[in-house]
Amino acid sequence: MNVLEVSGLSVGYGPQPVVHELDLHVGRGEVVALLGANGAGKTTTLMAVSGAIPSLSGAVQIDGEPATRPLHQRARRGLAYVTEERSVFKGLSVRDNLRVGDVEVEAVLQLFPELEKRMDVRAGLISGGEQQMLSVARALARHPKVLLADELSLGLAPLVVTRLFLALREAARERSTGVLLVEQHVRKALRYVDRVYVMRRGRVVLDLTAAEARLRVADIEHAYLSTSGTESVA
Repeated sequence: MNVLEVSGLSVGYGPQPVVHELDLHVGRGEVVALLGANGAGKTTTLMAVSGAIPSLSGAVQIDGEPATRPLHQRARRGLAYVTEERSVFKGLSVRDNLRVGDVEVEAVLQLFPELEKRMDVRAGLISGGEQQMLSVARALARHPKVLLADELSLGLAPLVVTRLFLALREAARERSTGVLLVEQHVRKALRYVDRVYVMRRGRVVLDLTAAEARLRVADIEHAYLSTSGTESVA
């Protein structure tokens, strides 16, 4: 069964759509990458799926039920959204960030034990990688049905990126969380995902298994992931 089903989704920042009649799905326990050049519409898609911005048309279903309400209400239904801007309260300690998120410290440390020594440090003083671990751990510790993740690797060291991807892969395998991941590090992401959608100019142009995408990765990068010839749609 698909934990996330998106059909005919069109999204715009005004009457003109920048994402056009998009169809995609994420199965329970599946990690799916949404790839595309800068401006292809990936972040806009996640924002509309999450309820952070309204859609012009189309439908989103979470675990078989229509999702028509704003982000905070979709979150109660089992959706988690980690944005590219690290979602931490920088003036609070790591421990208090978890308390605000209503998650247990022990659950977070099972995912990222390296945060144990940082619990009483203000989140604004820990490294960017640790902040992203905190964001992901806080989301996963609530056992979401579906997790949307936007550019987790932005500005982070390769080892930290690997840790984040492994945490998503483990959550999918052990908790049956469905993950929809927007990522610029294509070749690294393809090691951890099950399927791939490629967007161009607000439309899905390819729907492939990860194995198929790995065989075609050079062509995909050249034809769809370079910024030349694309329109800026966010």
